[in-house]
Amino acid sequence: MSNHGTITNDNHAALWHGRFKEGPDADAVKFETSINDDMRMAFVDILGSQAHAKMLCKQGLISEEEKNQIVDGLESIKEDLKNEKLSVDLSAEDIHSFVEATLTDRIGEAGKKVHTGRSRNDQIALDEKLYLRYQIKKLGGEILKLIDVLVKIASENKDTLIPGFTHMQHAQPVTLAHHVLAWAWSFSRDFTRLRDAGERADLSPIGSCALAGSGLPLDRAYEAELLGFGGVTDNSLDSVSDRDYYLEVASDLSILQMHLSRACEEIVYWATTEFNFVDLSEKWSTGSSIMPQKKNPDFAELIRGKTGRVYGDMVALFTMMKGLPLAYDRDMQEDKSSFFEAYDTVISSVRIFTEMVRTASWNKAVMAAGCDGGYLNATDIADYLVRKGLPFRTAHGVSAGLVRIAIEKDCRLEELDFSEYQAASPLFEKDIFDLITPEKCVEIRKTIGGPAPSEVQKQIEKLSAFVKENTSKGNDPIGDFIN
Repeated sequence: MSNHGTITNDNHAALWHGRFKEGPDADAVKFETSINDDMRMAFVDILGSQAHAKMLCKQGLISEEEKNQIVDGLESIKEDLKNEKLSVDLSAEDIHSFVEATLTDRIGEAGKKVHTGRSRNDQIALDEKLYLRYQIKKLGGEILKLIDVLVKIASENKDTLIPGFTHMQHAQPVTLAHHVLAWAWSFSRDFTRLRDAGERADLSPIGSCALAGSGLPLDRAYEAELLGFGGVTDNSLDSVSDRDYYLEVASDLSILQMHLSRACEEIVYWATTEFNFVDLSEKWSTGSSIMPQKKNPDFAELIRGKTGRVYGDMVALFTMMKGLPLAYDRDMQEDKSSFFEAYDTVISSVRIFTEMVRTASWNKAVMAAGCDGGYLNATDIADYLVRKGLPFRTAHGVSAGLVRIAIEKDCRLEELDFSEYQAASPLFEKDIFDLITPEKCVEIRKTIGGPAPSEVQKQIEKLSAFVKENTSKGNDPIGDFIN
């Protein structure tokens, strides 16, 4: 065999070719192949085959010598792929065919025994779950890095005032720390959703064969243990006929990308001349081909734009599966291209977003100045009266009346004369002016999860602990194998 995996003998024919007198048309082969997608699972396919050979030997289905030949032969393929002495043959039908054919080329007849007691149906489900486990862990690590960056920004900006918005209208003053921690909490849920999906996928399908299990004395539990699974699937038909692990993770990826997109939407308008809340690093900005002065937030816009692609991939997966009878149907081959594209888009978006916010500069004075207009302290005026015993609905009306006067006079609430406050309600005292500054409006909000610096610090500590607790320690055998 050449260094480039050239197919030269019958070992590389399709695994099912024995039923047919003639091979498929060249265009048919090109149409049906999945090698361009599943070649990225070459290493986990090898790992699964090594575990399968060990199980077959334990059960007396192959000899110790044959097991060693298979394991060592697969190891040589893995090393040659890693060192680029061998490349995947893109004319192969799929990664299983390529690996088995290459193995048989190298070790002879023993290579033909590696497929004993399994089908490509349970083999691909195994490969996908093994690779999914690695992907979830890898993406989870990137999410934790992002949360850590946001926590650091928050730690430095617990007192940095920024206007909060509803309906894109000035609402109440908060802090930059409080705002970016809102992002961080959403990403923490994205992390746990992915982790939980991984736990549900942590059951080995191998040994389910095409759909009805095997008449051979396979030890599914032993093989699952070798591969680090938490157990085995309970129904052979279900094991090979569903891709709900992909559907669930694709849904989680869509939610994560949506959270990134929302944050990017805010960054885009925060970076405008009108807002000027954030100055993105030149490394994460672009210019204009015609307007020399432009500094565009293109990377935030691209993350926002790529969200539609992730949604599309998720919908493609659900649509592919919605009408399939049990068990396996070839439609399911299309799962990998959609899932891998969604995954690649999301993990690159997380990495870009992390660096974009890590290197950003925050215009604190401009953000604080944004809290001076828009009557963000109107609710605090109502709360002041509530603390004096006035029913909230009545207090709300008093505050609204003061806002109306301020609008007519084109001034801030704190610039109204004290006599106007007393005319609105005799419960007002002169301390009202001390209690409706943006700083006081933030400081007084000490309810759990509020923007008061003391409460923000609790959030920082909790998220820091979350990152620390979930950061993986030690080596991941799957990740080490792939890398």
